Amino acid sequence: MNTQAMVERLFPMLITGDRNGARNTVHDWTEGGLAAETLTQEVYWPLLDMVNDLFRRDQLTTLAHHYATRLLRSLVDQAQACYDQADRNNRSLMLFCGDTEADDLAAQMVADLAEAGGYTVTFGGGGIAYDELLAAVQNQQPDVLLMFSSSASDAPNIRRLIDTIREVGACPNTQIAVGGGVFNRAEGLAEEIGADIWSDTPDGMIHCMNSQPDRRATPEQRTVGQARSAA
Repeated sequence: MNTQAMVERLFPMLITGDRNGARNTVHDWTEGGLAAETLTQEVYWPLLDMVNDLFRRDQLTTLAHHYATRLLRSLVDQAQACYDQADRNNRSLMLFCGDTEADDLAAQMVADLAEAGGYTVTFGGGGIAYDELLAAVQNQQPDVLLMFSSSASDAPNIRRLIDTIREVGACPNTQIAVGGGVFNRAEGLAEEIGADIWSDTPDGMIHCMNSQPDRRATPEQRTVGQARSAA
């Protein structure tokens, strides 16, 4: 199946809020053998990227953006119920994100796929006060702390949290990961703020968590504009 063609077919249904059309189309694809995980990673994720990019460029109305993100969320929820669930891998993931609906949806995709991949996931979303978030991380001591954001305005608070965790030695075994639009658009930002791992996509992020559990940021990494390491 050509997933790019699927993206192009589903996009006009999303931005017009055509719920029945979108659900029926997706049903046809899954009946044809498309795995739910593939649907999320190769169709829904690129669609969310497309919708957010067009909206940021003022090429999509607020109404169309709302239609698309809310309809996408319902489709993502349906897909998640069909994921194959791997055995638990004895690793925990705490996930937070920016305040927007799009941030929350992007982070949810990662949370759902990571849980299906064996992680024990807690997903707090956005709008959490800094001190409350820090206390939760210190209390739970997750194997991975992942923060997703599409807005540049979130970066200072993410950096502040990372710096605090590192300076006080609050979570010595926790790997810190970042993802989302702001880190995709700003070359070197993930390195600058001291993240251990990062990726542009949910499957890329999960691959990094699985394959590089011991990777940690170095002082040399924290340089604005340094070329990204391959995820």
